[in-house]
Amino acid sequence: MTASSRAVLAATFAPGETAVPSARRFTREVMTAWAASPVLPVAEHLAEELAAQVADAPFEIVWKHCGDAVQVEFRQRTAPNGDPKGPSVDVEEWGITFAGDSRVHWARLTLPGSADRVAAEWAEETSRGPHWLGFLADASDLLAGTLDPDMVPAIIAQIVVPRLSAWCAVYTADTTGPRRLAYLWHADEARIDGLRERLSELTVPDSTSASLQLADSQVLAVPLTARGRSLGAMCLGRPDRFTDESIQLAEDIARRAALAMDNARLYAQQAAANRALQRSLLPPSEPEVPGLDYGVVYEPAGEANEVGGDFYDLFKAGDESWRFAIGDVCGTGPEAAAVTGLARHTLRLLAREGYGVAAVLGRLNQAILEEGERARFLTLLHGDITPVESGLEVRLVSAGHPEALRLRPSGVVDTVTTPQSLLGVFPEVVFEADTIHLDHGDVLLAVTDGVTERRCGGRLLDDDGGLAKLLAECAGLSARAVAERIRRAAADFAPELSADDLAILVLRAR
Repeated sequence: MTASSRAVLAATFAPGETAVPSARRFTREVMTAWAASPVLPVAEHLAEELAAQVADAPFEIVWKHCGDAVQVEFRQRTAPNGDPKGPSVDVEEWGITFAGDSRVHWARLTLPGSADRVAAEWAEETSRGPHWLGFLADASDLLAGTLDPDMVPAIIAQIVVPRLSAWCAVYTADTTGPRRLAYLWHADEARIDGLRERLSELTVPDSTSASLQLADSQVLAVPLTARGRSLGAMCLGRPDRFTDESIQLAEDIARRAALAMDNARLYAQQAAANRALQRSLLPPSEPEVPGLDYGVVYEPAGEANEVGGDFYDLFKAGDESWRFAIGDVCGTGPEAAAVTGLARHTLRLLAREGYGVAAVLGRLNQAILEEGERARFLTLLHGDITPVESGLEVRLVSAGHPEALRLRPSGVVDTVTTPQSLLGVFPEVVFEADTIHLDHGDVLLAVTDGVTERRCGGRLLDDDGGLAKLLAECAGLSARAVAERIRRAAADFAPELSADDLAILVLRAR
């Protein structure tokens, strides 16, 4: 693990069923970017094997190009259970290192026929001088440091000015519109506005590098192409002629910049799609329920582009009846989100058709089983609320879900649900509803296992009735304050970020 790296590409992955295929896809992208197709099948198999050993917790993959070899490192903060296994494919060497509570499982693959090629490349790069090697390394680090597509053009321009040119214009293009000037930078900021006007007269070639003339500047136009797609162009300007060495450097930077731009665009598109999907799975509005004060907290785990498997809902089912639900689908990502969407829309449809809470869960169970291989287990707490003079009448069913708790104004906490089978497992299960009464000031708390199973070392938050003790401290608080108190307690229980989604639903009779 001590070999120096000529290029580094890294990505972080959330745990779950998508971790292994995502690691394989990332490896394929890296090998393609580095033109390392001879080792692509072995590298993909190696990534699958190592990812399978760590896929139960967040992990990072770091691929390093070391000239005559490529090296992969699987980094994980907490070492997984069980003894690590060596690769089944032929590798140059492999090993495991530890630093505090972090573990790195690494392996190294030799690039076939790389000795002569690498020697020639290093001889060529060395002839440019050590400062160019550092320049390219810095450029790679800067470009790899952002996944914001709007930031990449600015980084490109500030990399090359003033090292390669006096000014730089970055043009971007997509499939929906013409090429546009995305960023312009000049070593003399006072000249940017004038340069922008002159550039409107410049025709930039689409697919090949070209030398152009613009007023007193020699212009080098280099296309930005990644994965066979044109993403735009980088135009460099300087008063004197571009040397062969500077042209080669500009083309090298353009290749790296185009890949960074494409990665950022793909990330942004995926994040936007996931956010849109997530919004579609959340309640469209917060209803006004007579005699009810309620508060919710919803936090999907993982990066910003993660779609959670937890969900909640509160909606009107009839003239004097409202329904609520809080659930947890096994797994995360789009597969779990598909079941989340099925559950929420089925609950609303059947409730408005007049089915009771027990009947709704029975029919939802059948709908999930009919999904076949796409089905996911689902825990769910579903109930209806009817305002009465003395408070609220609540009928509810807990299908494998963490127990719901009732808090009295005196600080007494009791369990109000009977555990029943989770959904998506048994076809012939029959559910029965529990009926409870919430007097004025009583609070009903429902959470997902992102709260109850929050872990710190070998201890869970709900060990020894931990959640009930937290709720007892919330007597006299509003529903929103109770939800926030529980959320904060779960966050403070362990120092690291949670790898599980979290949902909290609090209902309080006014």
